[in-house]
Amino acid sequence: MTVSSVVDVVVIGAGAAGLMCAATAAYQGHRVRVIDHANKAGKKILMSGGGRCNFTNLNTTPEHFVSANPHFCKSALKRYTPWHFLELVERHGVEHVEKAPGQLFCADSAKALLAVLLTECEWAGAEIQLDTGIRRVVRTDSGFELTTTRETVRCQSLVVACGGLSIPTMGASGFGYQLAEQFGLSVLPTRAGLVPFTLPPEHKAWLSELSGISTEVVAEAGKARFAEPMLITHRGLSGPAMLQVSSFWAPGTAVTVDWLPQLEDPLQVLIQERNAHPNRGLERWLRQYFSQRLSAALVEQFGWQGHLQQFSNDRLGGVAAVLKGWQFKPSGTEGYRTAEVTLGGVNTDGLSSRNFEVKTVPGLHFIGEVLDVTGQLGGFNFQWAWASGWCTGMAL
Repeated sequence: MTVSSVVDVVVIGAGAAGLMCAATAAYQGHRVRVIDHANKAGKKILMSGGGRCNFTNLNTTPEHFVSANPHFCKSALKRYTPWHFLELVERHGVEHVEKAPGQLFCADSAKALLAVLLTECEWAGAEIQLDTGIRRVVRTDSGFELTTTRETVRCQSLVVACGGLSIPTMGASGFGYQLAEQFGLSVLPTRAGLVPFTLPPEHKAWLSELSGISTEVVAEAGKARFAEPMLITHRGLSGPAMLQVSSFWAPGTAVTVDWLPQLEDPLQVLIQERNAHPNRGLERWLRQYFSQRLSAALVEQFGWQGHLQQFSNDRLGGVAAVLKGWQFKPSGTEGYRTAEVTLGGVNTDGLSSRNFEVKTVPGLHFIGEVLDVTGQLGGFNFQWAWASGWCTGMAL
């Protein structure tokens, strides 16, 4: 192992929050080194949003985040807004598109966004060291000493930005949580967030045959409600609607799906349809709203065969009740393998919301996904990375 080196700031993690913090701190005149065990920086940036990265949401508010301490994120989000990051992206000439209201994506590839961060680090003088594992971190009189697989590094300030447990194939690990506990912080229980649901056999049997079908629904779990597309897969239910409610769902509880959010009172519409076309089947009516495959499957699964004239008002009421409030109990989720984020994490009560410094350990900071701050789907988690990274970088 080589002789130790000394820098002002070490950032653990070359992801969105870490790179943002490193560039910002280096622009303040600090000697900054980013250390990551991966062989490439920003892997999750490159794969997110189908390779185009939903890098922010112009409508970001604290209400778009899940945390045991909902007030913690307010300061950073107020001080570094989506418009600040958008100005940086545009200054580098990265073209972007607004796919849904407020959701900004790279027009071509997320590589352009990663290039912005790496260029900023280069311009500011922040060094990025990849393929480097960390074996030990200890506190010293002047800061911290890190024993890596290459050398020993000493620094005054240490920023932990190594993310959560989601997508382990990208190198995710619980290292950040271990460091937090080592330095006396509590870590709240973690679980996969923004993740598809898996289904029990009775639901999987009929839905898996419809794999690939997407339909607009309103999904509810806990106290959360989202109007988004739902995608049926061969493993279960996915798409934005399911990913969103997965962050609010508690194991053992039901998820409610409104298949027909465009109809306030489908019973009255069904009664009118029966009166106007008594010899038609329900499947024909359903095809106004669903694909032929899905319409046929709903009729088969719920026993809605026969002409409409055979349906009493009560029976039509039962049809309407299913279409407006179908409930299923997921058998679970697909877990960290496909989860976009990790719920829970480092308890923010032990940190300053202004500079993300551990209250009891001066010079130690935690930022980004490793914290118990989780955004909803739509660019909010990246905005949290930029905001927490910038605020910490400016404070060092």
